[in-house]
Formats: sequence, structure tokens, C-alpha cells
Amino acid sequence: MVELAKLRTYLLSKPGAEETYPFGPGTLVFKVVGKMFALVAEGDTPLRLSLKCDPAHGQFLRDQFPAVRPRYHLDKRHWLTVTLDGSMDDGHIQSLIDESYRLVVQKLSKAARQQLAET
Repeated sequence: MVELAKLRTYLLSKPGAEETYPFGPGTLVFKVVGKMFALVAEGDTPLRLSLKCDPAHGQFLRDQFPAVRPRYHLDKRHWLTVTLDGSMDDGHIQSLIDESYRLVVQKLSKAARQQLAET
């Protein structure tokens, strides 16, 4: 997942996912029904990926992996940043993306969730 193209493909594979640049060039934001579930600092080497996370799981990840940090400028309890330096395998990164997407979708209205299920 250290390649931007591969990361984008996985993020966009989520139902209803779209990519935007609401903060200007350099920060690629992935949304579902207008809600952020991932941010990519695309100009950074290595890439940095920010994701929503359950607070307890986020703390566990920060304690276990030096590449995982609280997300700057967002709620640090619910968002984390993973430096994609190769220290976490693709399966683990995909699992974190899946969790972020799921957490965001859970908070959508019932109508929005039904619309996603139909896509």
C-alpha cells in the first residue's frame, strides 16, 4: 500500500466512495455520502494516510506501531495517521481502511445507508 495508485484503488473500491480536494492540492480526501473516511497526504514520502478509528483501538495501534500517530488538526481520539513506510503490511492497512469506512457509514442516516446498499 505504499504506492498512491494502489491506495487510491482500494479506497475508491468502497461503495459510494469519492475523492475530493476540499483543503486544496496535496491533501486527497475520500468521502462517503459527503463524510470523510480517509485523507492522504499525497505529496509526502512516505505517504501518510489518516483514518477514523475507535478510540480504544487507536490507542492500541499507537502503542504497538511507531508509524501510527494521532491525526494533526482532527479529533485525536477518533482519527489516526499511519505513515506508509512498510512497517505495516497491506492486510493491516486495508483492515484499518475498512474500519474507518464502517465507522463513518454507521453514523449515516438510515436512508443514506440504504442508498449505499443499493449501489
